[in-house]
Amino acid sequence: MRLSVPARSAAAAALAVAGLLASSAVSTASPETGTPARAAAPDIPVANVKAHLTQLQSIASANGGHRAHGSTGYRASIDYIKGKLDAAGFTTSVKQFTASGRVGYNLIADWPGGDANQVVMAGAHLDSVSRGAGINDNGSGSAAVLETALAVAREQYKPTKHLRFAWWGAEELGMVGSRNYVSTLPAAERTKIKGYLNLDMVGSPNAGYFVYDDNPAIEKTFKDYYATVGVSTEPEREGDGRSDHAPFKSAGIPVGGIGTGASSAKTAAQAQKWGGTAGQAFDRCYHSSCDTTTNINTTALDRSADALAYAVWGLSA
Repeated sequence: MRLSVPARSAAAAALAVAGLLASSAVSTASPETGTPARAAAPDIPVANVKAHLTQLQSIASANGGHRAHGSTGYRASIDYIKGKLDAAGFTTSVKQFTASGRVGYNLIADWPGGDANQVVMAGAHLDSVSRGAGINDNGSGSAAVLETALAVAREQYKPTKHLRFAWWGAEELGMVGSRNYVSTLPAAERTKIKGYLNLDMVGSPNAGYFVYDDNPAIEKTFKDYYATVGVSTEPEREGDGRSDHAPFKSAGIPVGGIGTGASSAKTAAQAQKWGGTAGQAFDRCYHSSCDTTTNINTTALDRSADALAYAVWGLSA
């Protein structure tokens, strides 16, 4: 998650309203009842998600301690995830861009099948800051998206809508990778994306449970998952406009997502609701060298990965 919050324009607000109107395209309905029909999502093994984090930590450790934009550690991270997806049967592409005088990369993975005119997309930024390995920010989101994609392949899931997954570069420099992707998509291709789901910091050690409230249909889907495990949520505010959903939202694409908190302090009321320590940051290692594999709340990571799978299966059915 990047540091500064960009200003919003009236045009962006108008496009967000258009996204709300488009939200009905994100869910299907049962002919008998008219209620949303939901495919059963698999449980995402948190051990698998953590295994990906171990690999990202190893990559950082072998490349100067980080996986920042333009570094060998970032490129090795792309290669690791691409290798997993290629072996699982995805169609992958690496898209190059330049930021701050350095080459960056986005990785896009499409699951074969589904209606190409109705795309459900999930993504996370893969780059870290240069001060650390970025295992919670945002190895956690990247690993959860990866393992959800691999679950699609294991299940040989055949969704009605087309599924696409993405790992963004240079988010920490101002969502450069995702901005590049959205801005270079032809207008006809942008309109095919019926929902973009963003995961940024989903294993924070002093975790909260935050759901983006940009689109009612997507927000409800995530909240429905958390209700099944008895976890109450709050609207995501700390990362509002600061992560890779922002370019999609500005383009009028319905967006949603989840996070477990960054540098803001957990309140007493939140600690009573979720556990953890009041007065302490959700992630005390935010943008620091201590953001390693020891900086992960396994329960939060597990719930986040399962929440994403629930949303991917439900919104693409």
